[in-house]
Amino acid sequence: MTQSSERPSPGGTPRSGLALRSGLALRVSLLGWSLVLLLGAALGFALLTLWTTSLTVVALGVGIPMTLLSTAVVRWFADLHRQWAADRLGEPVARPYLPAPDGSWLVRLWAILRDPASWRDWAWLVANSLTGWFTYGLSFTLFLGGVFYLSYPLLYELTPHQVFRTPLGNGFRLHSVQESFALVPLGPVFFLLWYTTAERLANLNARVVRALLAPTTQAQLRTRVAQLAASRAETVDTQAGELRRIERDLHDGAQARLVSLGMSLGLAEQLLPLDPQAVQQLLAEARESTADALAELRDLVRGIHPPVLADRGLDGALQALALVNPIPTTVVTRLPGRLPAPVESAAYFAVAEALSNAIKHARAQHIEITVEFTPHPGAATGSLTMRVSDDGCGGAALDAGTGTGLRGIDRRLAAFDGTLTVDSPPGGPTEIRMSLPCASS
Repeated sequence: MTQSSERPSPGGTPRSGLALRSGLALRVSLLGWSLVLLLGAALGFALLTLWTTSLTVVALGVGIPMTLLSTAVVRWFADLHRQWAADRLGEPVARPYLPAPDGSWLVRLWAILRDPASWRDWAWLVANSLTGWFTYGLSFTLFLGGVFYLSYPLLYELTPHQVFRTPLGNGFRLHSVQESFALVPLGPVFFLLWYTTAERLANLNARVVRALLAPTTQAQLRTRVAQLAASRAETVDTQAGELRRIERDLHDGAQARLVSLGMSLGLAEQLLPLDPQAVQQLLAEARESTADALAELRDLVRGIHPPVLADRGLDGALQALALVNPIPTTVVTRLPGRLPAPVESAAYFAVAEALSNAIKHARAQHIEITVEFTPHPGAATGSLTMRVSDDGCGGAALDAGTGTGLRGIDRRLAAFDGTLTVDSPPGGPTEIRMSLPCASS
């Protein structure tokens, strides 16, 4: 027996009715935005005039601070529209500006004039003053047209005789209120046009904003190269620091114990004919030193690459990590199998560091680790997402000065083109979200 896919809601309203109300609410919201953006278009034209005027008087000296101030206002204004476009299109619109250099007003002005994004802002102000009226302006006009024609008989009755008597030109003249009702059907037509085009026109405007205010492909490549260069430098520094730590641990730990072991064995060799009891004590100390050196070497190797990670993979290694955690920890993994060894290692140590931060700073009662691999459609690659959540006090931040170690996680992930996001409001809860692009083995 086939059932209808349209099920009633708990209140008895069909889903189609809910969808209609949801669609109407969206369009009413877009109507409000249309009015705001129309006012913004007028403000944008005023900013364009201010900016152009300030640039023309730069040679007089007074134009430099005016240009810097107007540039800051224009960029703030453009950021608002980037946020609007991001909300409409469901994806962020990045800021394309180059970092502002330190120095005098003249140095900063020269940097602004050399920044291509500044001139694209200028072009967008010009385009927005025109295209806005054909997108959200048209949508607002269609709505006003619906209101106008639905209320035409009332307007006819309340206005003077020379007003609203020739709605379609001199060839068509109204002589009574009854005749004015002939125009009322145009109201629903305009409302229908507004309802069917409001979202499309808003999305069209958002695409125009993205096309003019988002970074160009060349700018994205420059930014990407700079990020990779910085990531490579940080990775090299991190690896050099790790090698120094290993060298120090070997020198101060296992190496010192092995030197002591050699001295004890040499002394035992000399005392063997004279004092067998002392030799027995020296051999016992040597055996204890050997066990301690072996334990330190195992700890050192575990810090480089845990054996459980090589034997049981990321799932087993995280389960083992949770078992020794003093705070109750839940591990949820959704993995297709073994992942590439470098990715597994980076993911393991990133989760371990985030878990260590939660233990030290969060004062949490429970921690949850979620690891999931999501394949990219039509590709052999995917994204490995790791989330470490706790119910602690919150307040974590991706700041090198906080001492939380999150910057170390960020550097480790950046070497693999990964990302780190921290959501930790004061009072908690905290979620550390990490992502690594990778391919399943």
